Amino acid sequence: HRILILLLVATGCSALKVTPEMSPREAYVARYAAMARAEMKRSGVPASITLAQGMLESGNGTSRLAVKGRNHFGIKCHKGWEGRKIYEDDDREHECFRRYRSVRESYRDHSDFLRTRTRYSALFELEPDDYRGWAQGLQKAGYATNPKYAERLTALIEAENLQRFDRGAKRFARARASR
Repeated sequence: HRILILLLVATGCSALKVTPEMSPREAYVARYAAMARAEMKRSGVPASITLAQGMLESGNGTSRLAVKGRNHFGIKCHKGWEGRKIYEDDDREHECFRRYRSVRESYRDHSDFLRTRTRYSALFELEPDDYRGWAQGLQKAGYATNPKYAERLTALIEAENLQRFDRGAKRFARARASR
C-alpha cells in the first residue's frame, strides 16, 4: 500500500483510495495527505508535521473530537474564539475545543493557528522540510502537554515515511516569499 500511495503522490493525484486492507494509519494518510500538502503550500507548515499531529491528536481520525467536532488537532477554544464549540474532557473536565464544519476547515485552522501565534514563529525560520526541528519546536512552544510529544511525532513520521509528503516544501517556501 505504501508504494501505491507514494506513486499517487509522486504523480500528483490528490485522492488516494482507502481500502479495507489498510491500517488506520494508512487510511488516514490516504484520506488527508493531499490536504496536508495543500496546507504546506499555502502556509509553510510541513505536510509530515500536519499529518503526524492529525494522526496523534485525533487517533487517526477516530476520536470523538475528530468525529463529532471534525477537530483533528486538539485545538482548544482559547480566548477570542467565536466559532463553533465542542466540549471534551482533556487535561481538565469539560474543556472547550474548536468545532469545525469540515476536516478541511480544521486543517486550515491548524495552519493558521501555528502561523499567527508568536510562540510558534521560530518554527517558520526552520528549513521547511526539517520535521525533527518542527517536532521539537512544537513541544518547546507547548503545543501538547506530553513531555515526549516531539519524540512521538518524529517516530510516527519516520514509521509511516510521512516526510515524503514534504517534497517541494522549499520550492513552495520560495514562492510564498516572492509574493
